[in-house]
Amino acid sequence: MDVETFRRLLTPTGQTLLTQVSERAGVESDYALGSRLRRYHDPALVAAAVTQNHLRGLAVRKFGTDAARMYFTHDGLEQATRGRVADYRAQRLRALGATTVVDLGCGIGADLVAFARAGMSVRGVDIDPVRAQIAQANLEALGLSGTVEAGDATKADVADDEVVFCDPARRSARGRIFRLNGLVPSWDFVTEQLSGRGLAKVMPGVAHDDIPEGVRAEWISDGGDLVECCLWGKGLAPVSSSTGDGLLRATLLPSGETMTGSGVIPDDGPVGRFLYEPDDAVIRAGLVADLAEQIGGWLPDKQIAWISTDEQVATPFAHGFTVVDEIPFRTKQMRVALQERDIGPLTIKKRGVQQSPEDVIAKLKLTGSQAATVVLTRVQGSGKAFLVEPHAR
Repeated sequence: MDVETFRRLLTPTGQTLLTQVSERAGVESDYALGSRLRRYHDPALVAAAVTQNHLRGLAVRKFGTDAARMYFTHDGLEQATRGRVADYRAQRLRALGATTVVDLGCGIGADLVAFARAGMSVRGVDIDPVRAQIAQANLEALGLSGTVEAGDATKADVADDEVVFCDPARRSARGRIFRLNGLVPSWDFVTEQLSGRGLAKVMPGVAHDDIPEGVRAEWISDGGDLVECCLWGKGLAPVSSSTGDGLLRATLLPSGETMTGSGVIPDDGPVGRFLYEPDDAVIRAGLVADLAEQIGGWLPDKQIAWISTDEQVATPFAHGFTVVDEIPFRTKQMRVALQERDIGPLTIKKRGVQQSPEDVIAKLKLTGSQAATVVLTRVQGSGKAFLVEPHAR
């Protein structure tokens, strides 16, 4: 879709066409619907309307009811921040005193929408003229103020009162990018913004050693899915030891539960009565030992993200399991132990061991009537297996 076609989609004719596509989607096939509409409308406009209707359906998972009024591209929707995550970040930024934000590389405007809804003045820049037009249209469709321009984000002028937000592209023609040196705008450009009043959204797998000194890193989990790492620049708020606001943070949405840590050295020991599997945000933030200290537990192995306790505790940051029994780690002996318990359907959770759950289940060949969960892990360096019962979530 080019700029001109998108602009035509915003006209009364284009909007009527979008409505017709929406009303008939699922009643007629895309092919039949498109063929019929092309008799009366330009084929490019029909294709754009059909595509938008399809993308709006996909976008519901990220934007809820807003999706029906918004506009997208395939890549723009793929990279766009989930609405709930963008809203959280915007509200936190507003609480830090920010009033004006410029989004350098704004894509289809998901974060601009959140910043505007949080009460800030917003401006977006994107090198792709279609995405820039879409971002502007999304602000207007949702009744929000803001401006978007097409241009090179790395050359944009930034006012003294503007906080810079960057969400560098993590996809190329080859697919998803997992290395910082493949980001667009470049990682050097992003870190330059983080030296002042800037923040950036990057992949959750970013290594701690790659985070600039003095920049706070927040790993965010939404509905149990680890979705991003948000980097908060040095100029946004000082790190305060008195409030425990450390450089590393894990946040869970939609609850908003959050924790920071001091980098405690973990204790290890044998598995107790309970095992806790930390949320991925806690693990990526390197706060497993901090969580263990918080709930009165320890790590069965200093290198593995399991926490054990002798008392059952309630924490939003981990899913708990009652340890029923330790069973043999080797497959043949494990099969005998599980057959004696009439186990059939089996869930295997593994950390720190090479065996894949699928391979182990295939080798066990269990035919019993009882379902069970087994944890495969290491305890103080040795492979161990435990029959466990998951706690209710």
